[in-house]
Amino acid sequence: MSALEYFGNPPVASDHQPRPFSPAVRAGDFVYVSGQVPGDEKGEIVQGGIEVQTRQVMKNLSAALALAGCTLDDVCKTTVWLQDARDFGSFNRVYMGYFGDKKPARSTTEARLMVDARVEIDVVAYKPRA
Repeated sequence: MSALEYFGNPPVASDHQPRPFSPAVRAGDFVYVSGQVPGDEKGEIVQGGIEVQTRQVMKNLSAALALAGCTLDDVCKTTVWLQDARDFGSFNRVYMGYFGDKKPARSTTEARLMVDARVEIDVVAYKPRA
């Protein structure tokens, strides 16, 4: 048995080409979720500002975590990339509503993203095997 478990199918974007990564990978008691952008079920980036896009990213993260039997409550670390640092305050207002009192460690940076999105987030979750 492999020490790694791969979950989900590679995502397909608006160009209908599968991307070369897994949505989630379990390594022991940790689950690593690939960076999620605000894409809808068709692979199109949702229109709207940082708040709309952050909600979509959180929805996508929740779906990827669920593939490995995890929820946002299991997240111990997030990495956030913002297209524009001026979105930081508005992003935080939405983001903090998803974790309650369980605030994971986080890194945030401003970066030009590979797609026309305002935000991308990846997470690491900790969930011991049953």
